[in-house]
Amino acid sequence: MNNPGFNQAIFKKFGNLELLAKQVVEGFITGLHKSPFHGFSVEFAEHKIYNQGESTRHIDWKLFARSEKLFVKCFEEETNLRCHIIIDNSSSMYFPLENKSPEQFNKLEFSVMSAASLMYLMNKQRDAVGLSIFSNKVDSHYKARSNSTHQKMLFAHLNSIIKRENQPLNKLSATAESLHLLAESLHKRSLVIVFSDMLVNAEDPAEVFSALKHLKHNKHEVILFHVYDKQKELKFDFTNRPLRFIDMETGKEIKLNPGGIKEKYQNALSDYFKTLKMKCLQYHIDFVDADINEGFEKVLFSFLIKRARLF
Repeated sequence: MNNPGFNQAIFKKFGNLELLAKQVVEGFITGLHKSPFHGFSVEFAEHKIYNQGESTRHIDWKLFARSEKLFVKCFEEETNLRCHIIIDNSSSMYFPLENKSPEQFNKLEFSVMSAASLMYLMNKQRDAVGLSIFSNKVDSHYKARSNSTHQKMLFAHLNSIIKRENQPLNKLSATAESLHLLAESLHKRSLVIVFSDMLVNAEDPAEVFSALKHLKHNKHEVILFHVYDKQKELKFDFTNRPLRFIDMETGKEIKLNPGGIKEKYQNALSDYFKTLKMKCLQYHIDFVDADINEGFEKVLFSFLIKRARLF
């Protein structure tokens, strides 16, 4: 399910990431109010419930008209949450690279748009946000801050990633090494959000599991959004005829008939993902499946549930 009202083609043409993130978040919140989760608390942090006897000067009457509840606008600069977003920018995240419609996302575009939507939501809640991008190394790292200038810089950086043309192939993913380095750099207790397809060496995944565990140091809370194309990468839904498959990170090629290996491939990948989920459960990390074809609602809703549990 695509996000209602969101037009990927327009985004690629005009590239106003912050405006489109606002569109995604406002559409999501409107949908929540019309859903069975109507009572779920999604009011922004700059509001608090009005108590009888307080001054009516800062009552938000527009919000009262929508909710029939009295809220007071708060103007304190204190931060409610410190959050750090980590995005995998290795070559496998550009799948699907070809044969996709203008409205379809690849894994990196989905991750960037999800991160931008979370940043917009956290900015409205006066949360401090940091950002790190990694591939075969940590490419960029911004510490968490809550001021508007910092937020605009993060949006600009995300926009530069998603608008960059001729994205490099054969860029390996140093997931374990990068997560270890970032875990060492996050000294203040934070909510750490990771977007990655977690396509590492499935024969020896122990090191990446160790890196995920490392993120839990210093009492960090962690959400891992496992970003993937369910139809192609998990179900292996390809035409049953000889095809050429290219590893986007190593450049290696193989020609085969998908039907001949489908069952073996699905079993191997399913076993790895089950182990990944089990390790996250063991380390008290929230593991969220994020299919790039299902829109952003699951990402936003998972974040709001996690945030509600932290306060």
